[in-house]
Amino acid sequence: MKSFRGDELFWMGNRLATSPIEISHDPASLERDGFWAVQVDYEGRWTLTSFAHVEDAPFPKSEWSSDSSEWKSSLDRNGYVSYVREAREAIARGDIYQVNACRILRRKSDQSLSGLFSKIISHNPSKFAAYYKSEHIEIASASPELFLSLESLPQGTRVKSSPIKGTSKSADFGEKDRAENVMIVDLIRNDLSRICVDGSIEVSRLLGVEEHPGLFHLVSDVIGTLRKNFSWSEFTDAVLPAGSISGAPKSSAREFIEEHESKRGPYCGLLGWIERRNGEVTGVLSVAIRTFWRENGFIHFGTGAGITWGSSPESEWEETELKAARLMAIADGRLA
Repeated sequence: MKSFRGDELFWMGNRLATSPIEISHDPASLERDGFWAVQVDYEGRWTLTSFAHVEDAPFPKSEWSSDSSEWKSSLDRNGYVSYVREAREAIARGDIYQVNACRILRRKSDQSLSGLFSKIISHNPSKFAAYYKSEHIEIASASPELFLSLESLPQGTRVKSSPIKGTSKSADFGEKDRAENVMIVDLIRNDLSRICVDGSIEVSRLLGVEEHPGLFHLVSDVIGTLRKNFSWSEFTDAVLPAGSISGAPKSSAREFIEEHESKRGPYCGLLGWIERRNGEVTGVLSVAIRTFWRENGFIHFGTGAGITWGSSPESEWEETELKAARLMAIADGRLA
């Protein structure tokens, strides 16, 4: 029987889960009744924690000591610009149509992220903010992006995915952003068709403009009905990683990413919860973007941008800076 430290905890959408029962790395565990916190790395490693006690409650706030030490990026400006140029060359050759190019910032810290998450939910509220502490990892996410929600209805389990593609300082978006969003919507439709009833996939919203702290996004919604014989064991191969943070075609985009980036780990993976009771399944899984995680004595934070033929390398670097700016300011104590 797994022994627990006693500080394992999950919070998302005002659902607070405590008193852990089990840790599993097998997605088939989700076929059993109970409430499971779900964390999946970009590379496909699952960490699931079942909790005995789940209640509606605010996050238990704690203090955060800001740190002025320098963040180190896995790619500096020149390195990232070069990465984008190579992506455009690959697109010109027809190897890929779109790819999400990311970099990861990190700095040393042994401080718990619970205090930082307290500040995040106060100063950067997001739809899918989540905190997870389990085993050797701690995650504080301000994700604005829904990868999958599950809702039990009389006609079956309804699923929804809301890919984000398009980022701007204002509500005005160019053709590059709209084309990129439509491309990823098509990819999500194809992915969901692997786990949903034939003919049930619909685009219920296309190119919606949403305002988020410090920026605007283009967001679309794709819905479907989950197959009755769906198994969580097939989930990774069927739909992961999310199309919005990999690219199209997905297999070629993933190969390109592997050639240019180190492992992303929790960044661009999934974070959320799944609950099964009396044969019914509900849940929310976010795309783990705008996310801090603490591991091996370092705090990490990932940021990236979607690259198409119409991308400007310098502008894409600025987009990664824009996405990181507000959360970096919170972490550094510059946004009190």
